Amino acid sequence: MKFEIKSKDGAARTCIISTVHGEIKTPAFMPVGTAGSVKTLENKELDALGADIILSNAYHLYLRPGTETLQQLGGLHKFMGWNKPILIDSGGYQVLSLAARRKVEEEGVRFQSHIDGSYHLFTPEKVIEIQRSIGADFIMPLDELVGYPVEKNMADDAAQRTWRWLERSFEAFNSSTSLYDNEQVLIPIVQGSFYNDLRQREAERLASLEAEAYAIGGLAIGEAVDQRQEAIDISVKYLPENKPRYAMGIGLPQDLLDSIGRGIDLFDCVVPTRNGRNATLFTPEGRLNLRNAKFASDENPIEDGCPCPCCTQYSRAYLHHLYKSKEILALKLGSAHNLSYYFRLMEDARMHIEHGDFANWMSEIISAS
Repeated sequence: MKFEIKSKDGAARTCIISTVHGEIKTPAFMPVGTAGSVKTLENKELDALGADIILSNAYHLYLRPGTETLQQLGGLHKFMGWNKPILIDSGGYQVLSLAARRKVEEEGVRFQSHIDGSYHLFTPEKVIEIQRSIGADFIMPLDELVGYPVEKNMADDAAQRTWRWLERSFEAFNSSTSLYDNEQVLIPIVQGSFYNDLRQREAERLASLEAEAYAIGGLAIGEAVDQRQEAIDISVKYLPENKPRYAMGIGLPQDLLDSIGRGIDLFDCVVPTRNGRNATLFTPEGRLNLRNAKFASDENPIEDGCPCPCCTQYSRAYLHHLYKSKEILALKLGSAHNLSYYFRLMEDARMHIEHGDFANWMSEIISAS
């Protein structure tokens, strides 16, 4: 992997991340394809919309189709026919989202499968082994994500355990090799909840590892905006400037722009695709709920000038009809439009960073929406 900072405007920056599977222009948004598919969209459609990279999930792919199948078929890139970069979440998010089906131990996390009830122990070493079989360009260590709010002693325990797991993860990573034709980059994750001293401690000791990229975890889980902003600021302050920074799980447009202004390069979230499947579409003027009766005879496109297949071919009235009729096409068109909006937002952000007027442009965009 190569990383180059191209331009800066305050803390905001444009960069190029180069991998065997292509370049990622940052700031960049990663659509979520949990099980190896961004719901309702084909790879060629993602490519046409502007995706440089997608995100998938080790926990879900381990359960189905399984790592033996993935390895036999040449890894996730070949399995799903995606030739651009992939980032894999380790299953750390499932520590929170599947709390009723897991038990955290020092050895790792014991999950009960949501598919068939079987039990599986995810250790730091096992997670590296799983992600070697998957073959993604960017892989994540097992971490313990706590909810919000959480007592400080519990957040501290989880952060300390995450650090110990990280040491084991790097040992397993450094003693193994990629199974395919691409280098893999292991990205450590800053935890610490919303306690500033914990965040600082974790960011400082992760920075000492001199990793090739860094992630900031434990965000967008119900905290106030100013808490998230402070957690990002503290983390960025102590992480190396010359490495990519990935803020995990941030998804609303205004939050993406705010985080870009704080020095973040990469984002992922289900917000655009999940909202698209549920009739909520993003525009520069704000969100539209296409189930509302006022759109039943609206002949306008969702967004004037949007190049997505939804806006270039169909009216708001037609989309309203599709959603009300529960037609599958609505899910596809809504997802495509929202991703188009997000990718264009990232492209515009890069342009305004290069021009040196990012802060003013961001304020105008947030005010208009």
